[in-house]
Amino acid sequence: MIVVFGSINLDMIFAMEDLPLAGQTLLARSLDLHPGGKGANQAVAAARDGAAVTMVGAVGGDGLKETALSGLRGAGVDLSRVAVTGHGAGHATGTAAVCTDAAGRNQIVVAGGANLQARADQVEDALLSPGTTLIVQMESDPGETAALILRARRLGARVILNLAPAAPLPLPVLKSVDILVVNEDEAEWLAGHLGCAGDAASLRSLLGGAVIRTLGGDGVEWSAVDGSAVDGSAVDGSGRQPAPAVAVRDTTGAGDCFVGVLAAELDRGRPLAAAIRRAACAASLSCTRAGGQASLPAAAETDGALGGLAVA
Repeated sequence: MIVVFGSINLDMIFAMEDLPLAGQTLLARSLDLHPGGKGANQAVAAARDGAAVTMVGAVGGDGLKETALSGLRGAGVDLSRVAVTGHGAGHATGTAAVCTDAAGRNQIVVAGGANLQARADQVEDALLSPGTTLIVQMESDPGETAALILRARRLGARVILNLAPAAPLPLPVLKSVDILVVNEDEAEWLAGHLGCAGDAASLRSLLGGAVIRTLGGDGVEWSAVDGSAVDGSAVDGSGRQPAPAVAVRDTTGAGDCFVGVLAAELDRGRPLAAAIRRAACAASLSCTRAGGQASLPAAAETDGALGGLAVA
């Protein structure tokens, strides 16, 4: 089973010819409203890949929450641990403004709102058994995220931290993570924060757990020296996974797709290298479509595309 503790947003997608520069006002071609949030995106990605998923988070007591929750409901995610907060400042459903240009690049600004009201104690101890994979990101209150990581570690759950957006966590918390997933910018930020190089092997050497660094169109690199960082038995080592060549339409949500499908494959008992390969394939598929959750592939689509993906 997979438990996702994280953000649930309403995404406002502005389709642009070019991304705006500082101080510049541009007219969008169109505006679409979609469910989003890194936590929700990762939960939907895992569920569409066939995993049983429970979402833990918070939404506002407003008219935005139904759209924000619609993708999770459609994917069959358990929402019984999603809290509905009150009204007023700091309690609105989380909202993201996403500008995408003709080349598929994006700029994203997020107002956390109710996401910052999610609490670690919404996850009971029984959900954090050794049979559970916990996914967390950095769009919720960092203190609550840290507390949940430490409790999950103590109770034996596998912990995947997607350090996005990059933000500080205490070193003991980072060392309690089984798998850290970062992109190039997040890896560089973390390396500067920790005083080490930003490649996966250097970060793993300092933190102890497996580290996966996603490289966009250049694929993925990872480092995991010990089976205990992956599933308690198999030694996966280190490596690189090329990304399949695709016609990029929109990269929004690709990183979340990677994390969700990675967790789903690990939850099925597959080794890390196989999980990375499947996740890279699914994330590439998501880039060929517009939107965040709308772009996330079903398991059968990823199965069909895997045959053409190079093995690391």
